[in-house]
Amino acid sequence: MEAITESERDAVYKTIYSRRDTRGEFKSDPIPDEVLLRILDAAHHAPSVGFMQPWDFIVVKSPEVKKKIKAGFEIAHQEAAEMFPKEKQEQYKSFKLEGIVEAPVGICVTCDRSRTGSTVIGRTANPEMDLYSAVCAVQNLWLAARAENLGVGWMSIIHHDLLKEILGIPEKIVPIAYLNVGFVSHFHEQPELEKKGWLPRQALSSLLHWDQWQTEQVEKP
Repeated sequence: MEAITESERDAVYKTIYSRRDTRGEFKSDPIPDEVLLRILDAAHHAPSVGFMQPWDFIVVKSPEVKKKIKAGFEIAHQEAAEMFPKEKQEQYKSFKLEGIVEAPVGICVTCDRSRTGSTVIGRTANPEMDLYSAVCAVQNLWLAARAENLGVGWMSIIHHDLLKEILGIPEKIVPIAYLNVGFVSHFHEQPELEKKGWLPRQALSSLLHWDQWQTEQVEKP
């Protein structure tokens, strides 16, 4: 396999740093089938424990299905607002946290925990590793979409039981993410929640530990 060139490396980092969670910027332009298949194939090439490839992808284009998912979001959204401290509730309610109806495509990524049997290489000590593998597929899809100048929004404010009912997902299958995908009017320079003062980005230096967990951060000798 050929080495990555400097320009190719720079393009990967540009994609990572310019990725955003898209909510209110979706355009109605359809996604060409070949582009949609490219980002799904990128997701399918994510790393997975024991090479079990536990994911499936439900592509949602039906306006009727989207409306049902939006109604499910509204239920969970109202519940969530009451969970925050009172001083945060109004700010939370002011955020647009989904683009379910506006995005031309929704993609539900799932995990089949029994796909290759009960014993999986790499999942013996930590059985949740298959779930993490499916999350890697989400990240692959997201970065591939950004490279195609598509926006992606992870809409996590919905009860999974309701999402399974709406999408006809079998009982044994675990929903991992519902993603809204489409072309956008623009990408934000900063993540919206950072820009609007909900939370700051933490400095990498405050999160690094060397050799073992340190209660006080120290520079690597």
